[in-house]
Amino acid sequence: MKHFIFVFIAFISLNNFAQNKTIAAGEKLVYTASYNMSGLLTDIAQVKMETSKIKTSKSTLLRLKCTAVTYKKWDNFFKIRDLYESYVNPKTLTPYLYKRDISEGGYYKFMQYKYNHKSKLVKSLKRKKNKEGKTWDENKNIKIGASTKDLVSTLYSIRNMDIHKASPGDQQNFTVLFDNKEIIITVKYLKKETISTKLGSKECYKLALSIKGSDILKGNNNNLLWLTADDNKIPVYAKFKIPVGNGELKIVSATGLKN
Repeated sequence: MKHFIFVFIAFISLNNFAQNKTIAAGEKLVYTASYNMSGLLTDIAQVKMETSKIKTSKSTLLRLKCTAVTYKKWDNFFKIRDLYESYVNPKTLTPYLYKRDISEGGYYKFMQYKYNHKSKLVKSLKRKKNKEGKTWDENKNIKIGASTKDLVSTLYSIRNMDIHKASPGDQQNFTVLFDNKEIIITVKYLKKETISTKLGSKECYKLALSIKGSDILKGNNNNLLWLTADDNKIPVYAKFKIPVGNGELKIVSATGLKN
């Protein structure tokens, strides 16, 4: 269960520095996260994706925020209180600051990245708790590639790609900095498919995702994502398989859309 929420975010978080044409401040997407428990797919958590405008003394940024909270009846089994957020340029979604504050079944970690894009360096702060409840910090300077992003700064940016120009089988790799390591996520376009959702019947782009050199996701075509085939490209449904089981992510509501 340790990588449970990471998987959900990874499904909707592939990025390049393309111009932002689909994401506006005030967007809110709400999902139900389900996990296979004893052979039954069970709703265990709510995931929210929200955007907002943040003004600083020098500029205006777009805050990308993801929260995951287990429903109360599951808190005694495996309590999740996770926050992922990134502050980005609203036009390019280039990240400046990333924070990850997670509490999952007694496991706690805080991560912070500060970017220097000119030098291609990230100042990383990792904070964890020991068995006695005391915290300790680890600071590092990490060299990154020109196209490397953190997980949340890549959030939604796949929706800015010209998927309508892709042919079945086309794929692309993306580099994400996670836990101070660069990982490669591959996304492959499969086909168009119409599915039933809480938003109604939607024609969607069906994509397959995999992570190179990691066992977080299992199989090549076992991890699937459906994006609406319209100007918003909303992630409406996802299926995943990890070493300890499988699960789903289903959209509940979508408000504040740009298009």
